[in-house]
Amino acid sequence: MTEHVEHEAAAATDRGSYDFEAIQAKWRPVWDKLDPFKARDDGSAERRYALTMYPYPSGDLHMGHGEVFALHDVLARFWFQQGYDVLNPVGWDSFGLPAENAAIRRNEHPATYTYANIETQANSIRRYAISFDWSRRLHTSDPDYYRWTQWLFLRFYERGLAYRKASYVNWCPNDQTVLANEQVVQGACERCGAAVTKRELTQWYFKITEYAQRLLDDMDALEGRWPDDILLMQRNWIGRSEGAFVDFEVDGQPEPIKVFTTRPDTLFGSTFMVVAPDSRLADVLCAPAQREEFAAYLDRVKGETDVDRLSTEREKTGVFLGVHATNPANGERIQVWAADYVLADYGTGAIMAVPGQDHRDWEFAEKFALPIVRTVEPEEGFEGDAYVGPGPAINSANDEVSLNGLEVEAAKSTIIEWLVGKGLGERTINFRLRDWLLSRQRFWGCPIPIIHCASCGEVPVPDDQLPVELPDLRGADLAPKGVSPLAAATDWVNVDCPKCGGAATRDTDTMDTFVDSSWYFLRYLSPDYDKGPFDPEAANRWMPAYHYVGGKEHAVLHLLYARFFVKVLHDLGMLDATEPFARLLNQGQVINQGKSMSKSLGNGVDLGEQLDNFGIDAVRVTMVFAGPPSDDIDWADMTPGGSLRFLQRAWRLSGEVSSPAGGDPSSGDVSLRKATHKTVHEATALIESYRFNVMVARIMELVNATRKAVDSGCGPADPAVREAVETVAILLSLVAPYTAEDMWANLGHEPTVAKAGWPAVDEALLVEDSVTAVVQVAGKVRDRLDVSPGISESELEQLALASATVQRALDGRGVRTVIVRAPKLVNIVPA
Repeated sequence: MTEHVEHEAAAATDRGSYDFEAIQAKWRPVWDKLDPFKARDDGSAERRYALTMYPYPSGDLHMGHGEVFALHDVLARFWFQQGYDVLNPVGWDSFGLPAENAAIRRNEHPATYTYANIETQANSIRRYAISFDWSRRLHTSDPDYYRWTQWLFLRFYERGLAYRKASYVNWCPNDQTVLANEQVVQGACERCGAAVTKRELTQWYFKITEYAQRLLDDMDALEGRWPDDILLMQRNWIGRSEGAFVDFEVDGQPEPIKVFTTRPDTLFGSTFMVVAPDSRLADVLCAPAQREEFAAYLDRVKGETDVDRLSTEREKTGVFLGVHATNPANGERIQVWAADYVLADYGTGAIMAVPGQDHRDWEFAEKFALPIVRTVEPEEGFEGDAYVGPGPAINSANDEVSLNGLEVEAAKSTIIEWLVGKGLGERTINFRLRDWLLSRQRFWGCPIPIIHCASCGEVPVPDDQLPVELPDLRGADLAPKGVSPLAAATDWVNVDCPKCGGAATRDTDTMDTFVDSSWYFLRYLSPDYDKGPFDPEAANRWMPAYHYVGGKEHAVLHLLYARFFVKVLHDLGMLDATEPFARLLNQGQVINQGKSMSKSLGNGVDLGEQLDNFGIDAVRVTMVFAGPPSDDIDWADMTPGGSLRFLQRAWRLSGEVSSPAGGDPSSGDVSLRKATHKTVHEATALIESYRFNVMVARIMELVNATRKAVDSGCGPADPAVREAVETVAILLSLVAPYTAEDMWANLGHEPTVAKAGWPAVDEALLVEDSVTAVVQVAGKVRDRLDVSPGISESELEQLALASATVQRALDGRGVRTVIVRAPKLVNIVPA
């Protein structure tokens, strides 16, 4: 609590006018001195970890930041008011490509751009009055932070969860760097929009596939707490499918080729095999006579994206590899083809093609005149090509096993049993999820703490030599060259091997910035801890985060990676929690004139200008009042001026209250007290169900009811008016903190209103003295009656039939029936 002299220095604004600039200038330094939002972490109250996705410092705050921070702050401030020990930290995702590109343009170090923008955003966030605990501030580009990112990488490496392999990867020719599958959007780089191609490189991966089943299973505990569409997107991205590996003998190969299929029941209809052209298997299988044709086809495929290759709209292409395989079910020799609609990282990179039951295989077979055999009997009247529906098996028998007549699931089990018994296959589970590609050929990221030695191979940097800090490169030294800029820093690259002392080189790639964001929420819990990435005891006190607020665009990126990290840390014994975020709220996008804001469309809206024109509180109220949090906000339809006028009305009430502070409101006007307590009761439920916009509407209604009481009712001296206005101030502090604080001061209280405490609800005041019963005649509303909530059905029927309005509507007709739902409804059906 601040001293009285400080309160006097921040005395209430002139009662005659609402000046948002003066109010903002007055209260921000008071809050800075009070620092009211610091987590206590002393066991004095139940803990709540309020978390919002930390920003990237690409410039000042934009409208999207304004929305997500305003929504997040409703929850955080609500918990502060309820007396929880709230941890609400702030930090920056400060590594990344935009800073590197800016440094190239400006001939400077990326840190210059990064930290200047961080300070700009920090000032704007403070101005925006978010209830952050600034003592836990972090930046992922600080060596003190990425030291522990490297330390975690090494723990993953020790467990076999970080590994290096050569493979074809997504390559952005503009940014000259590798992209994870999740960072390719409709065939283009999500950062710059350039068409993505393929390139073979030796890259680092995290083995997230080892956790695929747990990532799926643990989503059951998130049901009802995370949005359904996010859980569905993650389930689809992980893509669990049950099936079998089937062994196909191939001409000239010492070992059979294993092919994964989810439909082993269709094995008898496999009339050719398709191999991914960019897989090593295709290169191995290709006959010498087909080598030239295959090489030309492979070059063409390298220029295609995975999205293009999987498109059902594209004409099928391929090349015969000049070899045959043997179908193990019927002994038929079948051709082996390379075709771009099969991806190298699905299963073994080869499929058994069953054109009778698969549309893509049918199109391919039709184009290249390959045999088609149906193995599932289509429904009666079916006239299409490939049949993918249910039905009994046909054309599926040999001397040892017959599937004919069996439905799909029974046929699957039968053929798998036969394959296993003959040593020709095995039951298995496959996942669509691929290991997380984390290597990036850029400078401004966390260096990978591995040294490459000709004698010792991959050697981890010893823990006591962490962090491996970035060298001082800037400007042209950072320009894309197809390899990491770090490769050119020879003084930095060339080192002695920690194991044998011989000449060695550092790994010159940096980590995907999603590695940084996969654990930052843990560093917040003990930002000064120097014995590890976080204090396990602190983590076990606070984790999982009670609530996480951010965009749904991170469904299969950040959110999935963070879940993976937490599970690994749990297995390492560092964390009790197995999920990072107990609850998730996704906000919509702020658009303008029906479209996403962009410079090219000229429809951008500057957050700073909105704050200057209407004040911080009016913009925050507009953001929250616009609609459900998950809906998009079209700023062209918003009226921050209307929000400003509402705040003026609310603030003016605080200067009109004339009853003393601390008085007993029980003797006050009952109707206004009922409205006040009903508002608090409903606001609590509305916040907990994320209906923040309706909560604001209820505050507006209470302001109107209080204004009516002051002007034409009980008057400003009634203690119920003070109770109502104090309630408005407390509820308003969730969305309009400056206005609420000034109201609180006008009402004679010390700052800060943010810790005033959520108003208690008197249940007796929630009981209604009367309710409105709607009376319908022939389905049309004819009257409304004020009745007791406890009225009986017979009493309500008598009142309704006695209504003069109802009698006029009946116009002499008799009554066939009366349906009564006391105390709210009477429906009269005329004869």
